[in-house]
Amino acid sequence: MTNPSFLHVVFGSGPLGLSVVDELAAQGHSVRVVSRSGKADVPPGVEVMQADAYDPAQAEQACKGASFVYQCAQPPYHQWVEKFFPLQNNILEASAKAGARLIIGENLYMYGEVDSPIHEEMPYAATTRKGQLRARMASAAMEAHQKGRLPVVIGRASDFFGPRVLSSTLGERVFVPALQGKTASFTGSLDLPHSFTYIKDFGKALVRLALEEQSYGQVWHVPTAPALTQREIGELIFEILGQPAKMNGMGRIMMAIGGLFIPEARESVEMMYQFEKPFVVDSSKFTRTFGQTATPMREALVETINWYRVYLAR
Repeated sequence: MTNPSFLHVVFGSGPLGLSVVDELAAQGHSVRVVSRSGKADVPPGVEVMQADAYDPAQAEQACKGASFVYQCAQPPYHQWVEKFFPLQNNILEASAKAGARLIIGENLYMYGEVDSPIHEEMPYAATTRKGQLRARMASAAMEAHQKGRLPVVIGRASDFFGPRVLSSTLGERVFVPALQGKTASFTGSLDLPHSFTYIKDFGKALVRLALEEQSYGQVWHVPTAPALTQREIGELIFEILGQPAKMNGMGRIMMAIGGLFIPEARESVEMMYQFEKPFVVDSSKFTRTFGQTATPMREALVETINWYRVYLAR
């Protein structure tokens, strides 16, 4: 499956989609990235195609000739419940018609509140709207695999961070003020362990899953560094910057107040449980099977800070 003549089609030009594109291009694969705008900052030689995957016919056209399809697209956060399932279903149907393999990038919402490290065999116990949606989407994708409609593999990550990642709990609300000598704003408690996945590790892992025959029909938690508290992460960031640490944590009440004005904040309130108790990911299955490990947190933070420096200088 490493034949460079195989076409890899990536839906989504956000941080995850572009991380997948970067990894595929670095390995010399033929790549097409699909976005509604038809614009994406991609390496030389990567095809950029304009298509609206909410339209089944356009999704089907985008998948023509594909051997592998990566589902990294998503609606705006406040429109997930209405739009996410149809979007992913269109991509699944188009992939099946193309005779392609489908690789899906997911988060961990479907598991709901947990009291131990999160592993792949845990039941889907979400009670939130977005968690139940994620469970329904994952179940539908795996059902398509089990019925022989197309090969499907799912890679899951925790909250991610890294180059290009702005709208994340470990995104611009943390790195931009830190680089400006101001107070970094985290989400929830600063003193509970919380797993964060480096976006480059996520992209690299999805490509690895695509190319490994044994991965299909399964869920995999992608390599994620050992959990630190957000305070420890903040201290690392400010240490790298050579500044005294200044940070705070936005709790549920403040998030709800923000939600009166910001739709994304309003939708985040139901997920605050992830930041009110330990939230630790077990990615040992992936590392044990494929040997890939997570980028050390300090190294990942240095790369992220360097990207934000360039971003702020534009």
